[in-house]
Amino acid sequence: MKLNEEFILHSLDEETLLVPTGNAVFHGLIQGNKTVDVILHCLLKDATEDDILAVLKEKFVGNEDDMRADIREVITKLRAIGAIDD
Repeated sequence: MKLNEEFILHSLDEETLLVPTGNAVFHGLIQGNKTVDVILHCLLKDATEDDILAVLKEKFVGNEDDMRADIREVITKLRAIGAIDD
């Protein structure tokens, strides 16, 4: 899966924004924390859930099941707005 080209990722300090272009069906901003930032950066290229999990495990200390749940939650929300190409 990969981030749809109709969305632009913008990171500033500890804040991450996912901004739709004029061609996107979704009109609004998605704001995320450091975890969302890592997930979105992984999705700039084709990535699986396991690929994203590996990157999260490198950057953060935490429970793998919780990390996987976070990934699934973010991906579900991104799919709902059309931000992910499978």
